[in-house]
Amino acid sequence: MITRTLRPLAVAAFAALAALAGAAQAADIKLGVAEALSGGAAQYGQSIRAGFQLAADEINAAGGINGNKLVLVVEDEQGKKEEAINAFKKLIFQDKVLMLFGPTLSNSAQAADPIAQAAKTVVFGTSNTADGITSIGDHVFRNSVTEADVLPVTIATAAKKLGIKKVAVLYGNDDVFTKSGYDNFKKALEAQKIAVTTTETFAKGDVDFKAQLTKIKASAPDALVLSALIAEGAPIMVQARQLGLNVPVIGGNGMNSVKVFELAKGASDGLWIGSPWSIENQTKENGAFIVAYTKQHKSAPDQFAAQAYDAMYITAQALKKVKLSGDLAKDRAALREALPAVKWTGATGGFAFRRAVDKGGKPAGYDADQTAIVSVTKGGRYAIEK
Repeated sequence: MITRTLRPLAVAAFAALAALAGAAQAADIKLGVAEALSGGAAQYGQSIRAGFQLAADEINAAGGINGNKLVLVVEDEQGKKEEAINAFKKLIFQDKVLMLFGPTLSNSAQAADPIAQAAKTVVFGTSNTADGITSIGDHVFRNSVTEADVLPVTIATAAKKLGIKKVAVLYGNDDVFTKSGYDNFKKALEAQKIAVTTTETFAKGDVDFKAQLTKIKASAPDALVLSALIAEGAPIMVQARQLGLNVPVIGGNGMNSVKVFELAKGASDGLWIGSPWSIENQTKENGAFIVAYTKQHKSAPDQFAAQAYDAMYITAQALKKVKLSGDLAKDRAALREALPAVKWTGATGGFAFRRAVDKGGKPAGYDADQTAIVSVTKGGRYAIEK
């Protein structure tokens, strides 16, 4: 009698233990996200976070990574170098994330990425395009195509389409990204034998650009080459039009945002930019992304959301090859080894990594190997020119 009574209890207990064991096998995969969610770069950082979250939600809904759920641990680095460093330290050493995404700006990446490199933790940038980021070390990755790769294509396409022979240059001289953009614009203009009528500068936070634009107008350029973030770039376009400087504007990565239609309302036409992503690129992968993003956020995505979205899927492909052990150092190392081999076709098109070198010519981190699409703004939207 006693045996018959205990047997069902024993069976139930065994089933409960088995269920617990199954649950124990599944684990949250913590991924750190350090982006500028406030401050001057928030228009980029908020789009980036939205792109990450959309992709993570889709991956989790499809079963996660081998049954494990992706969990994003998010920090606001405010677009400031010191805050990015603090965010990286917290995420790596306190939150013990498997890897990091971010930070938003190249300035911040130059300051914070060495923290991840020293801690042997992968850091994956989705919006850092300045020179030298991936030369920091072999744990530094990015899927944002460098200005060195994009700007020559943008200039060549605009020059061919518009017959540009001479340009004026305006750039931010106190920011790693905008200064790197200027350096690459200068090289491209020299290589393509396009004359420069004048070169003017501004600083982050400036709001009045009329003095520089007046000099530029007097030099009678065929186009204005602009290396700026959107916070300064949009007002520059507005003030240029107000002064009667109605030439095309050739911008860098920082100007590739749908925010330009809001921030430079009435003055946003004629902006030429290059990027691996365009909202007008009609592929099935990009179409699915645009529909999903627009449904979730009630607004159209931009390049920064698209690159973050793809970065999460690229990382997911690597994670599927990693057998997580629970030993954080070993798991971080395994992800670092798996990531370089990933090839992916997503919202930004076909993607692969390309090995970068450090200042001494030795192998370092990994850049994006992608082709740029050149677009121009017309009537509140981007039109593909190449």
